[in-house]
Amino acid sequence: MTPWGGGHLQGIWGADLENLIGALLAIFGHLVVSIALNLQKYCHIRLAGSKDPRAYFKTKTWWLGLFLMLLGELGVFASYAFAPLSLIVPLSAVSVIASAIIGIIFIKEKWKPKDFLRRYILSFVGCGLAVVGTYLLVTFAPNSHEKMTGENVTRHLVSWPFLLYMLVEIILFCLLLYFYKEKNANNIVVILLLVALLGSMTVVTVKAVAGMLVLSIQGNLQLDYPIFYVMFVCMVATAVYQAAFLSQASQMYDSSLIASVGYILSTTIAITAGAVFYLDFIGEDVLHICMFALGCLIAFLGVFLITRNRKKAIPFEPYISMDAMPGMQNMHDKGMTVQPDLKASFSYGALENNDNISEIYAPATLPVMQEEHGSRSASGVPYRVLEHTKKE
Repeated sequence: MTPWGGGHLQGIWGADLENLIGALLAIFGHLVVSIALNLQKYCHIRLAGSKDPRAYFKTKTWWLGLFLMLLGELGVFASYAFAPLSLIVPLSAVSVIASAIIGIIFIKEKWKPKDFLRRYILSFVGCGLAVVGTYLLVTFAPNSHEKMTGENVTRHLVSWPFLLYMLVEIILFCLLLYFYKEKNANNIVVILLLVALLGSMTVVTVKAVAGMLVLSIQGNLQLDYPIFYVMFVCMVATAVYQAAFLSQASQMYDSSLIASVGYILSTTIAITAGAVFYLDFIGEDVLHICMFALGCLIAFLGVFLITRNRKKAIPFEPYISMDAMPGMQNMHDKGMTVQPDLKASFSYGALENNDNISEIYAPATLPVMQEEHGSRSASGVPYRVLEHTKKE
């Protein structure tokens, strides 16, 4: 045994170096993606608030955001090839921290220092907790990392712990999908659990595909293994369905609530999948596992505080659509609208000046039944008879 620990110490140092490379790639990727999304959002807001007739995809800012987004996603994708899945997944909190900081720096409102601190105290505390949690995650992350060769991926795929895990996950997913589709269980936890279950399979397959691609680039070709294409198809399919469920959730719930609850559920289930499939925590001592779990909990709390401080967007509709009401017939015959938008005024369908409106918008008169009132005619009819003619 050498004074420096020999091959064992060299292996530990190599694993730590790969973990560091993977963590830096993930942090860089999430940071760049957050900047890209805010750039594109800024582009949309600026076009909406100006008289610029250009479409958003004809602006340099939007294309810069798209380029940065692709660069960031490439960095996150590559990070899975170097570090354990259990380390990379929780680092998505970096994007939440970056978005909060960018939002505070580029805020347009003017605040007094006292009001500013009171308004953003939760964001400051949340960012601090998320940074502490991220530090603990990187420091106490598992060091068990193996090369993603075709043989290793196949061996993990047919192992009995993962097969049992997949059976439980499929049953749970089918039950949640049944309650969501058939019983109209639209609770946010139900929808985001569906997203998290799909997301766990996405990150498992992403790590396999990224690892095999990196080995192939390094000269150890892995693309001739059928398992690579199986993992690639599963990666694309689960990502597509995951995006579909996220889109449905965004139509019913606030984005800040989706961000916090989704991060907690997705990270927890993804770490569990990585521990079962890739055996991330095999050989780790109890202290490291507990400190890693503590880092996750602190990061969860930080993300929750950051997203809790965001303002909720209140949708506004200028008028109520009559044909959208249950039990009402569609009344758009011959191009005539029930609630014309005159002079761009928001009036819930009330007309501004009925005297100057053409006859197609004139209110219809009730049919009047002419009856003989006899002697009672002297006292006058109980109501006036209006005759609506084109001449009038």
